[in-house]
Amino acid sequence: MTEAKRGSRLSLDYCGEWFHVDAGDRLTVGREGDLQVDDNPFLHRLLLAFEELDGLWWVTNTGSRLSATVCDASTGAQSWLPPGARLPLVFAVTTVVFTAGPTTYELLVHVDRPTYTEPQRDPVSGDTTIGTVQLTVSQRQLIVALAEPMLRREGSTVSEIPSGAQAAERLGWTLTRYNRKLDNVCDKLDKQGVAGLRGGPGRLASNRRTRLVEYAVGSRLVTADDLVLLDLPDPESLP
Repeated sequence: MTEAKRGSRLSLDYCGEWFHVDAGDRLTVGREGDLQVDDNPFLHRLLLAFEELDGLWWVTNTGSRLSATVCDASTGAQSWLPPGARLPLVFAVTTVVFTAGPTTYELLVHVDRPTYTEPQRDPVSGDTTIGTVQLTVSQRQLIVALAEPMLRREGSTVSEIPSGAQAAERLGWTLTRYNRKLDNVCDKLDKQGVAGLRGGPGRLASNRRTRLVEYAVGSRLVTADDLVLLDLPDPESLP
């Protein structure tokens, strides 16, 4: 990490509309913020605040109930931002995703003088790696099947996430196989530090499908390019 620089600017892209804030100023996001995201009654009046402090840009969750996911758009490095917490924005482009009621929102945050630059890495073939976690093709297929509505249509929300039975049918799997694969994926990501996939010790979160899709899309774990995985032949069904 290099020394933090003063005088930088933060730019926020929400659905193609740009908002800019200079060092010394503050940008709020919410139902009544500088960026009025939506009149969604489930959304806080003020949920997020962006400001520069001591040479670093920070995002603060000023809400009381809703959490947000903060991801580096290039590497997928992800952090959970609960109410009252704040995080430094050290990457050039950061994705901030939050859900209020049935609607998921995504912000792209650009810092013109990032304090950290991720080293270039060679492309990886085969399994997708997140830290020490490797996802098999079938595990990626499961994630894509759940995220398909959001990957195919911009503006789709988590309310359109298919049920387990629908995802299993889309993949041509039994519901038992689908549930086993979902357990494996959530367990792997939970061990890697992805919050919200387990409700407590030994207990799966009731809304894990929503959280999984929110994380996978927000962190670019899956993109529209991965939709081709849904058309691959099922190796477990081949003779």
